[in-house]
Amino acid sequence: MLLRPISLAAVCWFLCVGAAIAQPSKFVVDNVHSSMIFGVGHLQLSYTYGRFNKISGEFTLDAADPTKSQFKITVDAASVDTNDAKRDEHLRSADFFDVVKFPTIEFVSTAVTKTEKGLDLKGNMTLHGVTKEITIPVTKVGEAKTPFNDYRAGFLSQFMLKRSEYGMTGAAEMVGDDVSITISFEGVKQP
Repeated sequence: MLLRPISLAAVCWFLCVGAAIAQPSKFVVDNVHSSMIFGVGHLQLSYTYGRFNKISGEFTLDAADPTKSQFKITVDAASVDTNDAKRDEHLRSADFFDVVKFPTIEFVSTAVTKTEKGLDLKGNMTLHGVTKEITIPVTKVGEAKTPFNDYRAGFLSQFMLKRSEYGMTGAAEMVGDDVSITISFEGVKQP
């Protein structure tokens, strides 16, 4: 008779531990180890590349069911950097990003689908005051405890946007419409 209460207690313990392990994990994006790079055609002769120096956001990973994961990435539009101060000021102006009116670029996932290579994030991209639903692929680069005594996860995504779809039509005769985006973001797990 004593065996039955012990078995029930053991089952309860395993269920509680299992529930704790299965909880989704929240991560905060580490700007220092995250990058967003873009490339756009110039005069149909070459490509010009740039980056944004300030990225923030958070994501929640559900190991038991990745489709329940959530992602939010915010980019400071004024942090655009193409290695040319005059061009960067022009990109910040109303001709392009109009950073006074639209200080951030944001992606917020609304649905996550598992794929062979990782995840497809369906969500809302807000750029230049225009919000459009897009789907971007992400691949998990890694997830582990680090030498910095924290736990991190990192992702890579590469996709294309048409700037005209977001109302950015300035200098169309010189600057291409298709913009390639590469974003690598790393998050620190929260307690």
